[in-house]
Amino acid sequence: MKRPTFTLLAAALGLAIAIPTHADEGMWMPSQLPSIAKPLREAGFQGNPAELADLTKAPLNAVVKVGGATGSFISDDGLVLTNHHVAFGVIQYNSNAQRDLIQNGFVSHERAEELPANPDFRLRVTTGFDKISDKVLAAARGKTGRAYFDAIDAISKATVAECERESGMRCSVVNMFYGRDFYLVKQLELRDLRLVYAPPRAIGNYGDEVDNFVWPRHAGDFTLLRAYVGPDGKPADYAKDNVPYHPPAHLQVARDGVKEGDFVMLAGYPGITYRHRTAAEFADQVQWRLPTTVEVMQQLEHVIEDTGRDDRQAAIRYASQLQSLKNNIKRFQGELDGLKRSDAVTVRRKDEDAMLAWLAAQPQASTLRPQIDQVGQLIAAGNATRERDLLLGMMQTQTQLLRSAIVLQRLAHERGRPDAQREAGYQLRDEELIAGTLRQVQRRYDPAVERRLLTALLTRYQKLPDTQRVPEFDAAFGRTPEALSHKLEQVYGATQLGDEAARLGWLKADPATVAKSDDALLVVAAQLQPALLRMEDERKSREGDLLRLRPGYMDALIAYRQKQGRAVYPDANATLRVSYGKVTPLKARDAVTYEPLTTTAGIVEKNTGAVPFDAPKPLLDAIAKGDYEGYAEAKTQQMPVDFLSNLDTTGGNSGSPVLNAKGELVGLNFDSNWEAVSASWMFDPRYKRAIHVDLRYMRWLMDKVYTAPQLLKEMGVPAR
Repeated sequence: MKRPTFTLLAAALGLAIAIPTHADEGMWMPSQLPSIAKPLREAGFQGNPAELADLTKAPLNAVVKVGGATGSFISDDGLVLTNHHVAFGVIQYNSNAQRDLIQNGFVSHERAEELPANPDFRLRVTTGFDKISDKVLAAARGKTGRAYFDAIDAISKATVAECERESGMRCSVVNMFYGRDFYLVKQLELRDLRLVYAPPRAIGNYGDEVDNFVWPRHAGDFTLLRAYVGPDGKPADYAKDNVPYHPPAHLQVARDGVKEGDFVMLAGYPGITYRHRTAAEFADQVQWRLPTTVEVMQQLEHVIEDTGRDDRQAAIRYASQLQSLKNNIKRFQGELDGLKRSDAVTVRRKDEDAMLAWLAAQPQASTLRPQIDQVGQLIAAGNATRERDLLLGMMQTQTQLLRSAIVLQRLAHERGRPDAQREAGYQLRDEELIAGTLRQVQRRYDPAVERRLLTALLTRYQKLPDTQRVPEFDAAFGRTPEALSHKLEQVYGATQLGDEAARLGWLKADPATVAKSDDALLVVAAQLQPALLRMEDERKSREGDLLRLRPGYMDALIAYRQKQGRAVYPDANATLRVSYGKVTPLKARDAVTYEPLTTTAGIVEKNTGAVPFDAPKPLLDAIAKGDYEGYAEAKTQQMPVDFLSNLDTTGGNSGSPVLNAKGELVGLNFDSNWEAVSASWMFDPRYKRAIHVDLRYMRWLMDKVYTAPQLLKEMGVPAR
């Protein structure tokens, strides 16, 4: 569909990225930074904003995607800094009841001691970010529904395949402004990551859920990894003779720290924001989606905790999954509280009504308004099965063996089609990652836990009205709790997928053999597959029309925002973004104001000797000794731990490097404050703060407590 180009709207779109904005708001694409050079300099940045747009130059070429979050190179030999919680799966993968790295931490004193990450863990370096909107939209012109989705999908896959002819590259096509613009993202993918340094749990996760999303904070949430490549310098799977990767650039660790009012800048891969969603979607988020998701996740959390109390091995195997559940529960609850506190549903509805009233007086309202109305109808249609989709989605993401069976059956199905027509995630390019995922199951699975997780989810599913029931799922698991219990006991007692060799054997088997397998879980997955494919088709048809129609909504919204003088930047979508601001205190509510830096004194004040405030004795001894020379805050002579800024962040920004005005590394992003969790939907400069590890604390720990002088020297900040 050709979109309108009337004068006022076109002018607004052209100015969209040049509107002055507050320094604390905006997750900017690197290509936008030259357009905001003036406010960047006024905020205190001392570099050249134009250079930030070049992903092949420092500092942005040192910022990498690690797992589902962010990290950065900090040495010529591939040393990577990220959060303890981002690398928690790596730590957990290398832990067992006899060697508990989660509890005790890990320090490699030489490279031969570094431990391999889980096989599906990846690091990606962005090397290209090119706009291809005309090419993509031309392929879909004149189509609707599933045909529109398939056209976008086909041209995207073809573009990706061409891009990935270059060895070691992982490419993707992403859209901005919900289908208005498309970009080709080119990334070097490194597959051999190794654990180098991790503080004990009681440092990396000091305060655990009590302090999660809370300020003041006193966590040393950092971990060091190292990226390796083959002897030929190309990406390779883990092998003992691999060599450290030499990045084109790395960040310089600052010797000096920050103070209140200092300029700071952050680069990373924020996962997703929803600030440009419709009023109806705001209402759904507050009134149903958040409270229901929290309720379901709490059930799963209790299952894992209950089992782990009496089984330490099971507790270790599910530690990473449990940590993720806890974090999401608290984040979603905070988001719900924040959106209610700001009356976001009412505010967004009034804002949208005002936009539509303004649009009514514009020349092309007759073209745009029907598109906007259709967007609302499609959203409402999707909500009709929202609870079913939530439960069945979690059934696949929160299990290990059942997920493996579903993946194996789907891969067998896709292998019967030409590679270009396979579903994304099941192409030839994906099979290596699938193999890595299947290999890591062994250290993250317990049959009793998985059965209980499925019981919790499918019992809820059995209570849904018939309009949301799926015949294939009813046939596979029964319609009563008794039938479900019997089925799960039977299936998990008979399946061989708990054996790694069996899983990998099915991965290599021909599609017909997999489809006809008599393994109990593969049989169940085969029963479910027609339903999963049918529901996927319904979703893609709806998403195709949303991709076609949402740009009309966005065109109107962008023009209206420009009229208001408000910032316009794309919602986050896991692509590289930059935000900037200052080290800033927080006035949380009436008569409650927080300073922006915490110190080691707060660790002692909080310490109870019991989880989660059980600071390790070596840390407490070092604090009592007070040897902070070269690390202490200049004015107070206290040892900083964490600091607060007004940087615009969201999930995925975990591990993002925080830079000073000179582009030097001063902090490591790891959290947001409780008052601002709802910023993924609505930004409020009064409350939005980001929480960072002060790099002086990390350096001090590595110098005086859990010592690693060789790593400090490698980072260019030798031990004192």
